[in-house]
Amino acid sequence: MPAPRSRRTAETDVTLVSWLGQVLSSRARLAVLGAGVLLVLALFFPLWKITMFANQFPEGLRLSIYAHQLVGGNGGTDLQGINILNHYIGMREIQAADFVEMKFIPFVLGIFVLLGLRTVVFARVGNVVDVLVLFAYFAAFSFAAFAYRMYTYGHQLNPEAPIKVAAFTPPVFGHQRIANFDVYSYPGPGSFLLAAFAAGLVVILILETRRSRKQLA
Repeated sequence: MPAPRSRRTAETDVTLVSWLGQVLSSRARLAVLGAGVLLVLALFFPLWKITMFANQFPEGLRLSIYAHQLVGGNGGTDLQGINILNHYIGMREIQAADFVEMKFIPFVLGIFVLLGLRTVVFARVGNVVDVLVLFAYFAAFSFAAFAYRMYTYGHQLNPEAPIKVAAFTPPVFGHQRIANFDVYSYPGPGSFLLAAFAAGLVVILILETRRSRKQLA
């Protein structure tokens, strides 16, 4: 027979269930709506920015990665220049079709907007927790997919390329020296908006927990 549950464990379970079932305040509902707006705005800003500097390119070559497209600097010509340089070292052309996640990220963000509206309607703390946990998983998966994409670009080089370089991984975050280029890779405004969405949900949970404690005091 299973061991009987302790009284403290049972009380903890009851407290957790009560907390998850707590009704959100009107202020919290408005905050959830505001957080959903951040997701929509994130679609219009780059999630990541990559910049390459070299003696022959003192002003740099820039690539902005959006949720649904790749945009080169200088009216798009920088992406063409990057691909020409990559050709000489045997790296395949960088194109949006390779970023499979671009096909589902806008769709997934739309789902999170709908989940936010659902949270406003049902207005339970548990709904906020659900959205936060799912979003954390989505963010981790998307970042891992991006890192893998960078890895494959630098490790699947054409052995017959004019210039031979050792396999490498372009920087996912930070700075890296590749041949005669200094490459910088950092989050863009879109990623900060997504982070603000997650942070907003955390703040809502903290404030609602404090409100609940005050009501019980």
